Amino acid sequence: MNSTTFFGVAIDCADAAAVAGFWSEVLGRPVADHPTREHAVVLVDDPAVQGPRLSFHQVPEPKTVKNRLHLDLITSNFDAETDRLVALGAHKVRDLATDAARWTTFGDIEGNEFDLIAG
Repeated sequence: MNSTTFFGVAIDCADAAAVAGFWSEVLGRPVADHPTREHAVVLVDDPAVQGPRLSFHQVPEPKTVKNRLHLDLITSNFDAETDRLVALGAHKVRDLATDAARWTTFGDIEGNEFDLIAG
């Protein structure tokens, strides 16, 4: 019997409270009480909400290369969601499209990449 379960995703950053605030707005989830520059968590309190909790931890070194792991978001209103993400502080890294799919890679407020997929 396996005793391991998926708990969440941890993301290194410079200002945990600021990055958690960004992701709270993006995902419409609450930030746990008492966020600090060193540690903050975006919760999943609603069983109807999909996805893991997100933990943010301050590290001393700056981000210097492409993420090895990134978050994928999907939306049925791609253009409006793109505009909303940019208004929240995200920046476009690149737009990609194939015959079967369309997505944009963004950087969050500290440059961590994530994808928005048209769905």
